[in-house]
Amino acid sequence: MAEPQPTISTHVLDTGSGAPRAGATVRLWRRDAGGVRRLVHQAATDADGRIRDLLGGEALTEGVYALEFVLDDGTLFEGLTVELRIADATRGYHVPLLAAPYGLTTYRGS
Repeated sequence: MAEPQPTISTHVLDTGSGAPRAGATVRLWRRDAGGVRRLVHQAATDADGRIRDLLGGEALTEGVYALEFVLDDGTLFEGLTVELRIADATRGYHVPLLAAPYGLTTYRGS
């Protein structure tokens, strides 16, 4: 059986309600050598608040990526963009977002 291809994934949790955030739009951008961002893929979180593959079938490569979370839920924060440097493209990266009406937190998950 082949090893799964490394990817970037996310999970959006609403800590105010204690539930996953279904239907949140997340865009993955990749910065090219000239510093220009290119949209890699856009998806909406599933019923469990997850997007399991933000690369949309593209191979993960080393470089700088940005996850753009579009929350647009009427609270203080309309969204959040987080840039990350992928230095090892042989492993996957899980970047969850914890969202509350007055706070956002992200971290490298497993």
